[in-house]
Amino acid sequence: MSDEFRFLAGDATRVGRTAPLPHVERVAFLLRDGRSISALRFEPQDPPRVVALHGAGLNAHSFDPFILALDVPALSIDLAGHGRSDWREDADYRPDHLADDIVQVLDRAVPQPVVLVGHSLGGLTAALVAAAIPELVSRLVTVDITPGISPRRDAGGVAEFITGQRSYGSIEEIVERAVQFGIGSDRQALTRGASLNTRVRPDGRFEWTHHFAHLDALPTGGSDDPQPYAPIWASLQSLEIPITLVRAANGILDDALVADWHERLPRSVVRSINGSHNLHESAPVELAETVSSVLPNTGAI
Repeated sequence: MSDEFRFLAGDATRVGRTAPLPHVERVAFLLRDGRSISALRFEPQDPPRVVALHGAGLNAHSFDPFILALDVPALSIDLAGHGRSDWREDADYRPDHLADDIVQVLDRAVPQPVVLVGHSLGGLTAALVAAAIPELVSRLVTVDITPGISPRRDAGGVAEFITGQRSYGSIEEIVERAVQFGIGSDRQALTRGASLNTRVRPDGRFEWTHHFAHLDALPTGGSDDPQPYAPIWASLQSLEIPITLVRAANGILDDALVADWHERLPRSVVRSINGSHNLHESAPVELAETVSSVLPNTGAI
């Protein structure tokens, strides 16, 4: 197993997994415009049952603990500009552009309907994907995000963490900054995340591998529209599949945003899990239990 999977054994121990580690492979999908989207396939000999889309500034590996706890064949995708996926020349990473990429990937990688799990920016993207190819999505699970979010008001801390400092002297410095910004409190998990999401520059300093850290603002961050993602409500309301919103107790959703979700999507299910915004890292077992409960033909793990 290659060096990029060096944390899997520790992740398995953390989530209490007793089964052998799954086979995991790095795969790539060539898009129509020539860019490449990279992904991780867990148990690639079987069709994926779950597809996971991470949030801004993260990558496919952020879902490793969650997928190890879930223990089903899965595909975790690096969104454009993240992980090992190509950057966009126009640096436009709005959800509609990201969704176009994911639709192309799933058309080739998913032979049967899957549970689509999207965290934060990945959740907004997942809503658009599900609306575009409903025949390939059996359930939608969005994690700590709604289209009513205001990037400036609700996600300002995340944006400042990602774009406010461009280089670091050590992984430990990154972990300290993450703790200060409330990204998480488990220093071992934060060290793992930072190690898998950074590279060493020629001058010896660490920088993030994702494109967002090299931009002045996150997508729509400079928009005058207080709710730039509001059009995505229509995509969610068009869906006939079951929808679950998972709220992080210490995340970015307040009661007003959740009430708005309830009003617009009264048939959906809302669950709350103790943890920070990145629930798949801060509470992977609890998130896996929630997703397992909506997997077709399975019970809770």
